[in-house]
Amino acid sequence: MPCPDCGTPAIRRHSGYRRRLADGAIGGRQVCIELTVRRLFCDAPGCARVTFAEQVSGLTVRYGRRTPHLGSLLSAIAVALAGRAGERLAAQLPVPVSRTTLLALVMALPDPFAPTPRVLGVDEFALRKGHNNYGTVLVDCETRAPVDLLPEREAATFATWLTEHPGVEIICRDRGGCYADGARAGAPDALLVADLWHVWHNLAEAVKRLVSRHNACLRDPEPAPGVSPEVVRPPVPRAGRLAARVEQRHAAVHGLLDQGLGLRAVARQMGLALNTVRRYARAGTWEELATGRWQNLPSSLDPYKPYLHQRWREGHTIAVKLHAELCERGFTGSYSVVRDYLQRFRRMPADTTPSARPPGVRKVTGWITRNPDRVSDDDRQKLKSILARCPELEAATGHVRSFAAMMAIRSADRLPAWIAAARADESHACVPSPTGS
Repeated sequence: MPCPDCGTPAIRRHSGYRRRLADGAIGGRQVCIELTVRRLFCDAPGCARVTFAEQVSGLTVRYGRRTPHLGSLLSAIAVALAGRAGERLAAQLPVPVSRTTLLALVMALPDPFAPTPRVLGVDEFALRKGHNNYGTVLVDCETRAPVDLLPEREAATFATWLTEHPGVEIICRDRGGCYADGARAGAPDALLVADLWHVWHNLAEAVKRLVSRHNACLRDPEPAPGVSPEVVRPPVPRAGRLAARVEQRHAAVHGLLDQGLGLRAVARQMGLALNTVRRYARAGTWEELATGRWQNLPSSLDPYKPYLHQRWREGHTIAVKLHAELCERGFTGSYSVVRDYLQRFRRMPADTTPSARPPGVRKVTGWITRNPDRVSDDDRQKLKSILARCPELEAATGHVRSFAAMMAIRSADRLPAWIAAARADESHACVPSPTGS
């Protein structure tokens, strides 16, 4: 038996010990091999190893408690099913093993050989979320298999990798300048192209800037002078246990009153306070108790409600500031009057408020850049009204959808005509080309 370090054959025996090796099951039964091996001396004068244990070829490995056959079987299971599922399958073979052992076998496997791709995709990824620390991932765009990971996002690192892996013909990258510089230095003959995701992302960012410049068009037009805004009605009480209890008690109180019982008798029979029964008796419908009759009574706030509606539509919802503005206009009521009046709007759904807030820039951008089939009917109507008020956004929407159709069918021959049409409307729509910087 030669020494594993120097290869000198050993002639002296040091000691012996017994090893237990697990092997593949036979006939549904677990197999355990008991083997006695020797520990030998290495007599080579220049070797640092003093003793070593002999290994049986094809049966034992250093520090191994499984045969190579069983180890390769478990590695194949771990690669196919990973931890928990592989553990369940191995228990049925039966070669019981834990999921952590299976994962360790996968981690111990050498990385598969990845040939240099003809079309290389390069992009960044965050090593840790929330920190400005990025690496680089390299992908074979033809097979969609990862090729390598670089520890940083630097042009020199990318150029070094390209120099060590010649043969890249096309590099599909994002719009970052560092990858462009690295590609020119490491593979000057390779063709640089931008991938579809980043092209569409650049177009979406251009649309977002355009929508932001036309933010005033997102709001609904103000009512004509002399036309008062629609009076907001009290909200219909939502269905729930409280509303059901109010409706049930109201019906019970009025049923007992119709039988000729007095208020005190009804209170004793239902176990309610006299004032509670009196409120139920005075209410004509149970909805008055759920919403409050006071909402329909005249208020000192009535002359100022149109102004409140307008400010709410503009996005000003802080009651303290609105009360101060009303006081400057002659309102003499207290802050609680304004707060309680606005509170009902906060509890209402968005479509029952005096006027819903205008959609944000990001939402409108999503409506324009998203597939129209994936936009709800309500959002589609809102976008239609916005485009009717803004010809610039309408022209931009047409260009975006024509560009999306061109990308869907990979029709690059239409790109020059699309660029010419976009530049023709540039003075009106202000649509930057996604292929530009």
